[in-house]
Amino acid sequence: KFRMPTAENLVPIRLDIQFEGQRYKDAFTWNPSDPDNEVVVFAKRTVKDLKLPSAFITQIAQSIQSQLSDFRAYEGQDMYTGEKIIPIKLDLRVNHTLIKDQFLWDLNNFESDPEEFARTLCKDLGVEDPEVGPAVAFAIREQLYEIAIQSVASARESRLSKKGRRGSDHGSASKASGLSMDLMKLFSFKSSVVRKRKDLDVYEPVVDLLTSEEVDALEARAERHAR
Repeated sequence: KFRMPTAENLVPIRLDIQFEGQRYKDAFTWNPSDPDNEVVVFAKRTVKDLKLPSAFITQIAQSIQSQLSDFRAYEGQDMYTGEKIIPIKLDLRVNHTLIKDQFLWDLNNFESDPEEFARTLCKDLGVEDPEVGPAVAFAIREQLYEIAIQSVASARESRLSKKGRRGSDHGSASKASGLSMDLMKLFSFKSSVVRKRKDLDVYEPVVDLLTSEEVDALEARAERHAR
Protein backbone atom coordinates (compact mmCIF):
# COMPACT_ATOMS: atom_id res chain seq x y z
CA LYS A 1 0.00 0.00 0.00
CA PHE A 2 1.00 3.60 -0.60
CA ARG A 3 3.46 5.17 1.80
CA MET A 4 6.84 6.84 1.65
CA PRO A 5 9.52 4.18 1.00
CA THR A 6 11.48 5.24 4.09
CA ALA A 7 11.60 4.28 7.75
CA GLU A 8 9.50 7.32 8.70
CA ASN A 9 6.37 8.00 6.65
CA LEU A 10 6.84 11.78 6.42
CA VAL A 11 5.29 14.16 3.89
CA PRO A 12 7.57 16.74 2.22
CA ILE A 13 5.88 20.15 2.63
CA ARG A 14 6.99 23.18 0.63
CA LEU A 15 5.69 26.70 1.32
CA ASP A 16 6.07 29.88 -0.73
CA ILE A 17 3.62 32.53 0.47
CA GLN A 18 3.53 36.24 -0.39
CA PHE A 19 1.26 38.67 1.39
CA GLU A 20 1.31 42.41 2.04
CA GLY A 21 4.77 42.81 0.53
CA GLN A 22 6.33 40.03 2.62
CA ARG A 23 7.37 36.56 1.51
CA TYR A 24 7.75 33.36 3.52
CA LYS A 25 9.49 30.34 2.00
CA ASP A 26 10.20 27.08 3.80
CA ALA A 27 10.52 23.34 3.29
CA PHE A 28 10.09 20.66 5.94
CA THR A 29 8.56 17.23 6.59
CA TRP A 30 5.31 16.50 8.39
CA ASN A 31 3.91 13.35 9.99
CA PRO A 32 0.51 12.70 8.31
CA SER A 33 -0.64 10.87 11.45
CA ASP A 34 -0.38 14.01 13.60
CA PRO A 35 -3.68 15.68 14.61
CA ASP A 36 -4.84 18.37 12.18
CA ASN A 37 -4.98 20.99 14.94
CA GLU A 38 -1.17 20.79 15.09
CA VAL A 39 -1.10 22.56 11.72
CA VAL A 40 -2.70 25.70 13.15
CA VAL A 41 -0.45 25.57 16.21
CA PHE A 42 2.58 25.39 13.93
CA ALA A 43 1.32 28.26 11.76
CA LYS A 44 0.74 30.51 14.79
CA ARG A 45 4.15 29.72 16.25
CA THR A 46 5.88 30.35 12.92
CA VAL A 47 4.17 33.71 12.44
CA LYS A 48 5.07 34.74 15.99
CA ASP A 49 8.72 33.63 15.70
CA LEU A 50 9.26 35.33 12.33
CA LYS A 51 7.15 38.41 13.23
CA LEU A 52 4.96 37.99 10.16
CA PRO A 53 1.52 39.62 9.74
CA SER A 54 -1.23 37.60 11.45
CA ALA A 55 -2.87 37.00 8.06
CA PHE A 56 -0.03 34.55 7.30
CA ILE A 57 -1.47 32.10 9.86
CA THR A 58 -4.39 31.18 7.61
CA GLN A 59 -2.20 31.10 4.50
CA ILE A 60 0.37 28.77 6.08
CA ALA A 61 -2.23 26.47 7.64
CA GLN A 62 -4.23 26.14 4.42
CA SER A 63 -1.14 25.36 2.33
CA ILE A 64 0.04 22.65 4.74
CA GLN A 65 -3.44 21.11 5.03
CA SER A 66 -3.85 21.09 1.25
CA GLN A 67 -0.57 19.21 0.76
CA LEU A 68 -1.46 16.76 3.55
CA SER A 69 -4.82 16.11 1.89
CA ASP A 70 -3.07 15.35 -1.41
CA PHE A 71 -0.84 12.82 0.36
CA ARG A 72 -3.69 11.19 2.28
CA ALA A 73 -5.68 10.78 -0.93
CA TYR A 74 -3.18 8.10 -1.97
CA GLU A 75 -3.18 6.21 1.33
CA GLY A 76 -4.57 2.70 1.09
CA GLN A 77 -3.97 2.46 -2.67
CA ASP A 78 -1.79 -0.23 -4.22
CA MET A 79 1.75 0.60 -5.33
CA TYR A 80 3.72 -0.89 -8.21
CA THR A 81 5.68 -3.92 -7.05
CA GLY A 82 8.92 -5.15 -8.56
CA GLU A 83 12.53 -4.11 -8.84
CA LYS A 84 12.83 -0.47 -7.78
CA ILE A 85 16.35 0.89 -8.00
CA ILE A 86 15.98 4.55 -8.97
CA PRO A 87 18.42 7.43 -9.54
CA ILE A 88 18.21 10.35 -7.11
CA LYS A 89 19.67 13.63 -8.36
CA LEU A 90 20.77 16.61 -6.29
CA ASP A 91 21.32 20.10 -7.66
CA LEU A 92 21.00 22.45 -4.69
CA ARG A 93 22.26 25.80 -3.50
CA VAL A 94 21.98 26.40 0.22
CA ASN A 95 23.33 29.78 1.29
CA HIS A 96 26.89 29.77 -0.15
CA THR A 97 27.11 26.01 -0.75
CA LEU A 98 26.37 24.50 -4.16
CA ILE A 99 26.06 20.71 -4.16
CA LYS A 100 25.45 18.36 -7.08
CA ASP A 101 25.31 14.59 -6.89
CA GLN A 102 23.58 11.51 -8.27
CA PHE A 103 23.15 8.10 -6.67
CA LEU A 104 20.89 5.05 -6.70
CA TRP A 105 18.15 4.45 -4.12
CA ASP A 106 16.36 1.18 -3.29
CA LEU A 107 12.61 1.78 -3.01
CA ASN A 108 12.13 -1.66 -1.49
CA ASN A 109 14.19 -0.65 1.56
CA PHE A 110 11.58 0.65 4.01
CA GLU A 111 14.27 1.12 6.64
CA SER A 112 16.07 3.82 4.65
CA ASP A 113 16.67 7.16 6.37
CA PRO A 114 17.18 10.20 4.09
CA GLU A 115 18.16 12.39 7.06
CA GLU A 116 20.90 10.01 8.19
CA PHE A 117 22.07 9.62 4.58
CA ALA A 118 22.27 13.41 4.23
CA ARG A 119 24.27 13.78 7.45
CA THR A 120 26.74 11.13 6.28
CA LEU A 121 27.00 12.71 2.82
CA CYS A 122 27.77 16.14 4.27
CA LYS A 123 30.33 14.68 6.65
CA ASP A 124 32.06 12.76 3.85
CA LEU A 125 32.14 15.83 1.59
CA GLY A 126 33.30 18.17 4.35
CA VAL A 127 30.20 20.37 4.13
CA GLU A 128 30.13 22.66 7.18
CA ASP A 129 26.89 24.62 6.69
CA PRO A 130 24.32 22.92 9.01
CA GLU A 131 21.45 23.88 6.68
CA VAL A 132 22.74 21.76 3.78
CA GLY A 133 21.96 18.38 5.36
CA PRO A 134 18.23 19.05 5.91
CA ALA A 135 17.95 20.46 2.37
CA VAL A 136 19.54 17.30 0.92
CA ALA A 137 17.21 15.06 2.93
CA PHE A 138 14.19 17.07 1.80
CA ALA A 139 15.24 16.88 -1.87
CA ILE A 140 15.52 13.08 -1.56
CA ARG A 141 12.09 12.82 0.09
CA GLU A 142 10.48 15.00 -2.61
CA GLN A 143 11.78 12.71 -5.35
CA LEU A 144 10.75 9.56 -3.47
CA TYR A 145 7.26 11.04 -3.06
CA GLU A 146 6.95 11.63 -6.82
CA ILE A 147 8.09 8.08 -7.56
CA ALA A 148 5.61 6.70 -5.01
CA ILE A 149 2.78 8.58 -6.75
CA GLN A 150 3.91 7.21 -10.11
CA SER A 151 3.94 3.72 -8.58
CA VAL A 152 0.27 4.11 -7.65
CA ALA A 153 -0.57 5.18 -11.21
CA SER A 154 1.34 2.18 -12.59
CA ALA A 155 -0.46 -0.23 -10.26
CA ARG A 156 -3.81 1.26 -11.29
CA GLU A 157 -2.97 0.92 -14.99
CA SER A 158 -1.89 -2.69 -14.48
CA ARG A 159 -5.17 -3.43 -12.71
CA LEU A 160 -7.23 -1.81 -15.49
CA SER A 161 -5.34 -3.77 -18.12
CA LYS A 162 -6.07 -7.07 -16.41
CA LYS A 163 -9.77 -6.29 -16.08
CA GLY A 164 -10.01 -5.06 -19.66
CA ARG A 165 -11.56 -1.73 -18.71
CA ARG A 166 -9.15 0.68 -20.41
CA GLY A 167 -11.86 2.14 -22.63
CA SER A 168 -14.00 3.25 -19.69
CA ASP A 169 -11.25 5.38 -18.19
CA HIS A 170 -9.32 6.43 -21.24
CA GLY A 171 -7.97 9.76 -19.96
CA SER A 172 -6.45 8.63 -16.70
CA ALA A 173 -5.47 5.26 -18.12
CA SER A 174 -3.47 6.75 -20.97
CA LYS A 175 -1.68 9.10 -18.57
CA ALA A 176 -0.95 6.24 -16.19
CA SER A 177 0.18 4.16 -19.15
CA GLY A 178 2.93 6.67 -19.90
CA LEU A 179 4.06 6.60 -16.29
CA SER A 180 3.89 2.82 -16.29
CA MET A 181 6.09 2.59 -19.38
CA ASP A 182 8.60 4.99 -17.83
CA LEU A 183 8.75 2.91 -14.68
CA MET A 184 9.06 -0.34 -16.59
CA LYS A 185 11.96 1.07 -18.58
CA LEU A 186 13.58 2.25 -15.37
CA PHE A 187 13.01 -0.86 -13.26
CA SER A 188 13.44 -3.60 -15.86
CA PHE A 189 16.88 -2.80 -17.21
CA LYS A 190 19.36 -5.64 -17.55
CA SER A 191 22.99 -4.60 -17.62
CA SER A 192 26.25 -4.98 -15.79
CA VAL A 193 26.36 -3.77 -12.18
CA VAL A 194 29.64 -2.05 -13.05
CA ARG A 195 29.10 1.45 -14.43
CA LYS A 196 30.43 2.36 -17.83
CA ARG A 197 33.47 4.60 -17.75
CA LYS A 198 31.61 7.44 -19.48
CA ASP A 199 29.07 7.46 -16.62
CA LEU A 200 31.62 7.79 -13.81
CA ASP A 201 31.68 11.60 -13.79
CA VAL A 202 27.87 11.73 -13.56
CA TYR A 203 27.96 9.94 -10.20
CA GLU A 204 30.79 12.03 -8.77
CA PRO A 205 29.62 14.56 -6.14
CA VAL A 206 30.47 18.21 -6.69
CA VAL A 207 30.61 20.78 -3.88
CA ASP A 208 31.40 24.45 -4.53
CA LEU A 209 31.57 27.37 -2.10
CA LEU A 210 30.22 30.49 -3.79
CA THR A 211 31.29 34.06 -3.17
CA SER A 212 28.75 36.64 -2.02
CA GLU A 213 28.81 38.17 -5.52
CA GLU A 214 28.01 34.79 -7.11
CA VAL A 215 25.15 34.22 -4.64
CA ASP A 216 23.71 37.67 -5.36
CA ALA A 217 23.88 37.01 -9.11
CA LEU A 218 22.10 33.65 -8.75
CA GLU A 219 19.38 35.15 -6.54
CA ALA A 220 18.85 38.03 -8.98
CA ARG A 221 18.53 35.56 -11.85
CA ALA A 222 16.06 33.44 -9.87
CA GLU A 223 14.01 36.55 -9.04
CA ARG A 224 13.84 37.56 -12.71
CA HIS A 225 12.79 34.03 -13.64
CA ALA A 226 10.08 34.06 -10.96
CA ARG A 227 8.67 37.34 -12.28
